[in-house]
Amino acid sequence: MTLASLVFATAFQGQQTQRVSSLTGNIQKIDGFESKALGGKRNIAVYLPPSYQVEKTRKFPVVYMHDGQNVFDGMTSYIPNQEWRADEAAESLINAGIIEPLIIVAIDNGGGERGNEFVPMKVKSGNGEFGGKADLYGKMLLEEVMPMINGKYRTKTGPENTGLIGSSLGGYVTCYFGIQHPEIFGRLGVMSPSVWVDNQSILKLVKAPQNNVRRPKIWIDCGGQEPAIMPKGTQALFDTYIKEGWKPNRDVVLLIEPNAGHNETAWARRLPSVLTYLFPRK
Repeated sequence: MTLASLVFATAFQGQQTQRVSSLTGNIQKIDGFESKALGGKRNIAVYLPPSYQVEKTRKFPVVYMHDGQNVFDGMTSYIPNQEWRADEAAESLINAGIIEPLIIVAIDNGGGERGNEFVPMKVKSGNGEFGGKADLYGKMLLEEVMPMINGKYRTKTGPENTGLIGSSLGGYVTCYFGIQHPEIFGRLGVMSPSVWVDNQSILKLVKAPQNNVRRPKIWIDCGGQEPAIMPKGTQALFDTYIKEGWKPNRDVVLLIEPNAGHNETAWARRLPSVLTYLFPRK
């Protein structure tokens, strides 16, 4: 079994078969969004904070999340009922005054194209390969999805108001886009990142931003019960950011959750901490 297969397989532990809808709060659907950059159609779901309909002129920061099927609803999650509970987390944290009211945009992955979309280079895996389309996925996000969201909703723009969160290969591509576009994404949730891809070549890409662009604020985490190469790679990523000048506990934090595996249940459990670190109430 390849490493990619092993990581993928761990996500299926404890799956349920009876799906239950679990949407909370004001969630709007944008079905059948068509990308010229990638081709094909995918669904997008948008969580709006409780005050969105009340404060008619207020603008809100935005967090974009990969693997949108798994973000809000057990009816659409890849594994039945194993979802991130991002709507429940945001709703409770906003109502408690812990985080800034924010918009969450959940973008469905490309199904069988997920591994290709989230990795910029071609990577050998077993007898095949994956990757090579991350820059096209980024083009879709930057030139198609974000302009649509900014045109349709009252959003704050700029890196201090724009976050990106993902796990596994989604954590990898979050890290990659943060490196490529620090002038756009200033808040990164890099969860269980697949640092192992291409012999950890992403570590060589981590550099301080140029041209007076501020360093993105970064949350990095992993589960201690994930395949051993995962926490090792996650630690290496954190250490690389520190080496490149990020200040620990100010610019970047690391959490290794000892008993956590590689699954939506673990990521859902940590997501409130991620949101609190990235978008604390001012």
